[in-house]
Parts: sequence; C-alpha cells; structure tokens
Amino acid sequence: MLGNGVVGILSESVNKWERRVPLTPSHCARLLNGGKDKTGVARIIVQPSTKRIHHDALYEDVGCEISEDLSECGLIVGVKQPKIEMIFPDRAYAFFSHTHKAQKENMPLLDKILAEKCSLYDYELIVGDHGRRLLSFGKFAGRAGMTDFLSGLGQRYLGLGYSTPFLSLGASHMYTSLAAAKSAVISVGEEIATLGLPSGICPLVFIFTGSGNVSLGAQELFKLLPHVFVEPSKLPEIFAKANDSSQPKSKRIFQVYGCFVTSEDMVEHKDPAKRFDKADYYAHPEHYNPVFHKKIAPYASVIVNCMYWEKRFPRLLSTQQLQDLMRQGCPLVGISDITCDIGGSIEFVDQSTSIDSPFFRYDHLNNSYHHDMEGNGVICLAVDILPTEFAKEASQHFGDILSEFIGSLASTIDIKKLPSHLSRACIVHRGALASLYEYIRRMRNSDSEDTVDNHGNSPSKKKKNYNILVSLSGHLFDQFLINEALDIIEDAGGSFHLVKCQLGQSIGATSYSELEVGADDGAVLDQIIDSLTSLANPKENNGIQSKKGNGISLKVSKVQESGLKKESETKSTSAVLIIGAGRVCQPAAELLASVGSILSRQWLKTCMENNFEGHCIQVLVGSLFRKDAEEIVEGIPNAVAIQLDVMNRESLHKYISEVEIVISLLPASFHIHVANACIELKKHLVTASYVDDSMSKLNEKAKSAGITILGEMGLDPGIDHMLAMKMINEARARKGKIKSFTSFCGGLPSPAAANNPLAYKFSWSPAGAIRAGRNPATYKSQGEILNVDGDNLYDSAVRFRVPDLPAFALELLPNRNSLVYGDLYGIANEASTIFRGTFRYEGFGKIMGTLARIGLFSAEAHPILKNGKRPTFRMFLCEILKVDSKNMDETLKEEKGISERILSLGFCKEQETATSAAKTIVIWCFYIMK
Repeated sequence: MLGNGVVGILSESVNKWERRVPLTPSHCARLLNGGKDKTGVARIIVQPSTKRIHHDALYEDVGCEISEDLSECGLIVGVKQPKIEMIFPDRAYAFFSHTHKAQKENMPLLDKILAEKCSLYDYELIVGDHGRRLLSFGKFAGRAGMTDFLSGLGQRYLGLGYSTPFLSLGASHMYTSLAAAKSAVISVGEEIATLGLPSGICPLVFIFTGSGNVSLGAQELFKLLPHVFVEPSKLPEIFAKANDSSQPKSKRIFQVYGCFVTSEDMVEHKDPAKRFDKADYYAHPEHYNPVFHKKIAPYASVIVNCMYWEKRFPRLLSTQQLQDLMRQGCPLVGISDITCDIGGSIEFVDQSTSIDSPFFRYDHLNNSYHHDMEGNGVICLAVDILPTEFAKEASQHFGDILSEFIGSLASTIDIKKLPSHLSRACIVHRGALASLYEYIRRMRNSDSEDTVDNHGNSPSKKKKNYNILVSLSGHLFDQFLINEALDIIEDAGGSFHLVKCQLGQSIGATSYSELEVGADDGAVLDQIIDSLTSLANPKENNGIQSKKGNGISLKVSKVQESGLKKESETKSTSAVLIIGAGRVCQPAAELLASVGSILSRQWLKTCMENNFEGHCIQVLVGSLFRKDAEEIVEGIPNAVAIQLDVMNRESLHKYISEVEIVISLLPASFHIHVANACIELKKHLVTASYVDDSMSKLNEKAKSAGITILGEMGLDPGIDHMLAMKMINEARARKGKIKSFTSFCGGLPSPAAANNPLAYKFSWSPAGAIRAGRNPATYKSQGEILNVDGDNLYDSAVRFRVPDLPAFALELLPNRNSLVYGDLYGIANEASTIFRGTFRYEGFGKIMGTLARIGLFSAEAHPILKNGKRPTFRMFLCEILKVDSKNMDETLKEEKGISERILSLGFCKEQETATSAAKTIVIWCFYIMK
C-alpha cells in the first residue's frame, strides 16, 4: 500500500476551531491534472467535513473523491494529529506529530505507528538548505494575534473609561479574509490619524519580542496604524516629553509607538565590567540578570510576546515584577502572548485561552484571574491555535509548499530515494525509528525500569555508584548531536536518565537537555564527561580547539546522591497521586518521593516507627494544566507529571485506580468529586481543607469502603481539637465537669524579629489576615453571651501576660463564633465560659483598630475609578485624613504629620498608638502602595 500514489486528506478532529487543510482544492487540482507520471499522485480521497474552510463540493469539482474510508491511501496527510483509530498498517502519514523529543503525551500515537509498521513524516522537521523550517504557520499566528489583541484593546480601554477607534475592530475569524482584516485595521489607523487618541492613554507603546515569523506577522498588522518605531534607549525620552509640564499639552495624540527588543535589552551580565554577548548568553544564561522589567516594561502599554524561551533563561517578566511595576504606575494595559507559552517567559500567563474567549484579566492587587474586561490589572491573550483564524490564507500558504513534496512522499517506498530534506523528516519508516531518531527509544527507555531494548538487553537503569547531572544545550536535535552524546555514554558502559528536554521551536533556536549520567566506576564517569566535553569543543587536526565548535555547550553539576553506593535493588514501591499544582504541592512531592532514599531515612526514623528501608514511593502530580505539574516535579526523582481534569470521570478514575493514596490539594469545592471516586475505587484520601458538610455526609460510605478520608489536621483546626478532646475526656474519666473552656493560638515572629510597628509579620495572605480581623465574633463569658461587631473586633482585644514568661505581653482577639465548639465538644450545658481566640503582641489591636476607623481596610482604600480618575493609595489617604492635596507630600513625608491628623480627628486618644499607626501607614504608603 505504501507508495501507491493515493493521497488521503484527514478531517481535523483535535479542536472545533481547526478549519485549516494541508492541501486546498486548487493544490489538489494541480496534482491530479498533472498526471501521476509527473506529480506522483494518482488519486486524492478527502474525508468529509462540514467545518473545513473549503467545502467538500470544491474538492469534488477538481476530481477528488469524498469518503470516510481512507484505507486505499498509501499517504495520509493532515494538519494536526489524527485519531489513533485512523492509523492503518503499512501507510505513510504526514502531520505535526509532536513526537520527536519523546513527548510523553504523544507516545501512544507513536507506538501505534510503530506497531502498524507505518512511516511518519513530521512537517516541523522539513528544513531547507538555509536551515529554516519550510512548513509553518508562524506569520499567520502573529497576524491573528495582533488583530485579536487590538480588538480586545478597544474593549479594555472602554472599561477604563476611554473610547478609542480600536473598539470598531472584530476578532480575526470575524473577517472573510486576511485582506478584510487588514482593511479594518487600516480604517482604525485612518481614524487615529484624523481624530487621534485620548492623551490620557498616550504615549501608546507596543513592545515586540522575538525576531521570527510570529513577530514579523504581528508587526505587519501593527504597521498599518500611524506609527513610529523607536529604539529601546529612546523610551524614557518619549515619556519625559509626554510628562514635561513646560510643554503645551495636546488633548489628542495621532500616532502610536512600536519598539522591537532583543535579548540584549532583556538581560545584562552579572559582572558590570562585561558587556552582553549573545553566544555567551545562550551557552551560560546563569551569568546574566534580567533587566526587561527595569529598562523596557515601565514604558510599555502593550507587550506583544513572540519570543522563544526555555526555563534556563531568565523570565521576560515575573509575577512579582509585574505587581511591583503596576504599583509604581506602569502604563501596561495588556499582553498579547502569541507564543502561548504557559507559565513561560511571562510567568503570570498561567492558562491558555480559546478563540471563543480569547482574554483573561490578571488582577495584580489580589493575584487573581478573571474573564472580564473591567477592574484592576492587565488583560492577556493566550490562544494556542491562532493561525486557524485565517484558515483560508494559512492553508493556501502551507499547501503551496507541501504540494511540492506530496508526490515524492506518495510514490516513494525507499526513503533513501527521497530528497534529503524529506528523508531527514522521517521519524519512523515501516515500523522502525529512523536512525536519526533512534534517540527517542533510548530517551523513553531511560524513564522506564522495566523496558527492554530492541536487542533483548535489559537497559542498565539501576542506580549507579557514581552519578552526575549533565546539561547539554545547542543544536541537539536538528543536527542530531543528541545521538552522538548518548552513544558516548552507552559505549563507555554508563547509563543515563532523561531529567528534562526542551526543544527549540524553530530551526535557528537551540534545544536543551538534562541527563543524569551514571557509572559504577568513577574513572568511567570521568571518561564520559571528557568525551562529552570533546563533543562540545572539538579540536582540529593540529590539536587546537576549533573556533567554530560543534553547536553544543555543556555544563556539569552534582546530583543530590552523587558518589553514594547503590541502594538495595529490591525495593517495594507504592504510588501516591497528588492533585493540584499550587505552592504546597512541591514540598509534598519532594517529601514523598524521597521516602526510601538514604538521605531520608534519618529524619523518617525520628518521627515514625515504621522502617521504610527498601521501600520507595512513586508520586504522580496531576494538574489541569500539564505544564504546571511538570514544573512541580522538575528535578524530583520518582515523580511524574500528568494532565488531570477532576471533572472528567474517566480520567479521574483511571489515575486513582493506579495508586494507594490520593492527596487532594485542590480548592475545597472539588474534594467531593475526588472523594466519591476514592470511595468507589476503595482508595484512601487526604485533603488540606476543613471537613465541610458535603464531606461529612460521606462518613458511612467511607467506612463501608474500608478507606480513610482525612481532612486538615494542622494547628487550627487540628491539633487544638485533639488536645481539647484529650483534656475533656481525661477530666470526665475522673468524674470532673468542664466549667470553663478557653483556647487561643497565633503565629508570631520572635521578639527579636518583631521589628515593625505592628510587631507582626504576615505568614499568609495579608488580605486574608485583614479580612479575618473584620469578622464578627461570639463567645460565652461567665454564662453571658457576648457579641462583638466586626468593626469593633480590634478594639475588643484583651491584654494577657503569659504566666511563665512575664516579658511577653500579649493580647487576645475573639475568633468568630466560639459557641459552636460547645456542641462539638459536648460542653455547651456545663461550661459557663467558651472562648476561642487569637493572640498577638500587645498593641496590635489598638493600631489595627485605629487603621480600621480611618478606613484603610474598606473597599474604597483600593485604587478604583473615581470621578474618572484612578486615585493612588496616597491620594485616598489624603482624602480620609482631610489633608489638602497641595500639602499632601508635606503631610505624608513624615510620621509626625500623620499621627497629628489621626489624633486631631479623634481616631484614637493615645499619642503612642497614633505614632505607631502613622509608622505603619508610612511603610504601606512608600513601600507597598506607592
């Protein structure tokens, strides 16, 4: 069947928006009308589709056959990968497969192709003599991403109170053609040139990153607006002119600015004496510090991100950097992350969006995400299939190139007879990995303890006596140097385990791999490192190191257990599933994965009676976004990342069935779904949340299933409940009665570290701590029920001195409703006092109470739209302290001025409290909310 000249075109099934085709009707017409002798194509069979950009009838008109059945086709082509059931024996396939760096999520597809003895050509690997990919949609991603963002920009500005010409733009897919979309952008540009933009949003500066087709496509649309491109060094000057009070102010601005930045503008060498060197930066990014947030971002209105990024490089913009910039008044309105690199160069872009709903809003004040265009923060576009919005033109461009290759792929059986650019793109030929891609098998085997290679030899995957971490970067895959590196390791008798692999997104970009290399002999390991070093730095015939190099840089670092003698080969293994990828997840995964290792045994013996020697735990970390899970498990042995949607019953049951215990670190509302699955599959469950009513109702079901469901058992609630019940039960065992129950706790800095006016430091969300201090409280004291309003909670603090520690002066604050614990502990009818509270160092309540009365904890204290303006924290403070804005700086520049205003307005009576409150305000004003 292979090479019979019959071509099949798949109907795309991966995404509902995917309307592109690999070959248009006009391409098919040329292939069919040219005759098989010239084109290599005898017939073309097209699977029917009602959403494809070109209707079935158009294919029929040019001589194609329409049929669901592609079994007669020797070559089957698509844009995205087909369903596994569409893989027939002895066929050739061509599509974007995403398999050539052994991506785990696509290995089932690769295994099917191998099993059916098929051939696989990957478009991404078809490279011309110039070293660039021949088949890509890059410019169309940039064009669609820019059009979509300009449309969203109009909506965002409207939400901020500005009407702009951008509001008339639609999303890319709303236009019948790319030309129509460009025409709409040109109309917007004409309106800007004629009527201008509001001066309140100008200078409007677009920052472009990346130099490939994606960036060029985005700039192509941007240049349809009246614009001026400026050098990065000129950005401060533009803003200085705009803010120059001596110059006459224009009410309207008639142009926008563009600025293209490179790596040199994003980082600087850690050694001030050294200048930026691109080759050195790519080889040793650890030598450089990020400066984009200092030099470029403060002047950006829009960041159009088109750059390739790897984890080893500094981020373009971290979440903390963005938060700091926005608090300092940065004009950034939004980000068009056309690369859609989730959690990548722009850290807070932690989710992809869809063509249906292309934007989310990141609120930097609350570190929260929203899907509207109004409120604090920046809007972000992160659609991962942008080219399909211009499906007609993208397909035409793609097919113009692919149609030149189709005949060779359709009529050739022996890949040796293919042109080199096609033979090098063949990952699998007739059921076997091509020699260039043999590394895929070896990389997969390195992750498996039980895999046997094609020669029947068990791979040496057992932990070696000597291990070291080797980082390789460069043109590993496009020049296939990865094969040479693995040959060096295995030929010397060593082993390797793939820790990380990141592939360059274009042929000009480098790739990066981390390998844990092991050997039973230290001398052998040294030999391997020497050989890898020679591969990275080859010498010429005269023995002098080649200036050209081999396209690889190498870095060696220690493995945590380097040099340790190998452990017991007969370990028993348990599996744990952790669901969620928040901050709590990584230490939990590290702790569990380390059980059974030499380094963990000492601390285990100190807290557990069980002996875990000879036992290890396999940890699965599941997240809705696989990349989040991969970041968590990075560098953790025995830990694997999986994509898991707990609302998908089939997927949830699949992974729970593979483990002994499930740990859910999801928001509490999701626990019920996980718990029901655990009961059905008889698997234990641990959560980090309070046990609510929905979970409590599962008690009998869990008992019947013979499993344990364990909720939060920390300090509060948790240990306090256990100690309380222990004391109550012991008292009753002695025929005693509970007359009074008082419980309080708190997290305090040590006295030496309590070095701010509040004598307190936030170990959890500051906003959460403030909200907790605004909750009403109810408790019983000497038989009397007392209620404290939330507005007066801080003023209700009671001074308390620890009997054995007289130097510690504390105060107690009642903690919400204490009465419920009377019923919980069975003491409601006998205890005349029931009080649960929180303690702080003395003075905390007075200061916080004063700040509450001022109004600093009210909703109005946050920057909101007011009279068409967005007030700063200092402006708000001026208003509530009744300070004239002209004298604002004079009043706020020192604590004395603020404390006098607090006293004069009657917010407190003591000078000491007023002074402490003023100090706290100054800290917040000048360090947190400038």
